[in-house]
Amino acid sequence: MVKIEAKYERGFRCIATHVPSGRELITDAPVDNHGKGESFSPTDLLATSMLTCIMTIIGIRAEKRRIDISDMYGSVEKTMHQNPRRVGALDVTIKLPENIGSEDRKWLIEEGCECPVCHSVNQTMEVNINFDD
Repeated sequence: MVKIEAKYERGFRCIATHVPSGRELITDAPVDNHGKGESFSPTDLLATSMLTCIMTIIGIRAEKRRIDISDMYGSVEKTMHQNPRRVGALDVTIKLPENIGSEDRKWLIEEGCECPVCHSVNQTMEVNINFDD
């Protein structure tokens, strides 16, 4: 279990603290929802969690097989829906290094798509995960 604490600040800003490490994270309301958009919004963090969870699982699996993924990078685009306001879609793109063999690439993609965040999102959210070749 990991404890995270948060304090509400003025202007729709929160400061969250990851208690075990003491690291802080600032969230702001987005511009389209009364905020300044000066930092990640809570729903941006959801999108970021999806992307980085997939990449982290790939990293863990790659290390076990000693596959070099140091040039892997990715992006995520979040689409909001209304009534109720929610994350409606996440479009994730991950670029694996070109020097990975086809069998290892296939295995890493399968493993990455089994990340805990993927298994935790609501069924009403559309999630598209693409690996660029």
